Amino acid sequence: MTVITRQGTLEDIPAIFELVKELAIYERALNQVSNTPEKMARDYKDKLYDFFVAEHDSKIVGLCLYYFRYSTWKGKRLYMEDIIVTESMRGNGIGKILFDATVAAAKQTGCTGMLWQVLDWNTSAVGFYRKYGTNFDNEWINCSLDF
Repeated sequence: MTVITRQGTLEDIPAIFELVKELAIYERALNQVSNTPEKMARDYKDKLYDFFVAEHDSKIVGLCLYYFRYSTWKGKRLYMEDIIVTESMRGNGIGKILFDATVAAAKQTGCTGMLWQVLDWNTSAVGFYRKYGTNFDNEWINCSLDF
């Protein structure tokens, strides 16, 4: 199977939004998605995030969306918001390809590391990240404000 990984483009946003919705369904939270392809396009043009896509047979089957943040203790860090592989293509190494591309991007842009979140019940994802020697933090509490 041939999979092509490349930097995403504005034209990819409708396809990646479908992957976002697929992830929300998987996480039993579709009703929490308030983003739209139009908002994503605006924010992409404003350089708020970037992304890689994985293609198979000219169809986008995977996504890794990330952005940069700054830590007063560590400096520039890459935050991986989501890595998504469409359900029918899982188990083919696409997640690894996208993750490795993101790690490479973090290193190439001078980041001191990467951060992301994973749901504790998503055992397949936790197992995937363990293979990389990931540090799992049980000390910090996630906080958010919605507007």
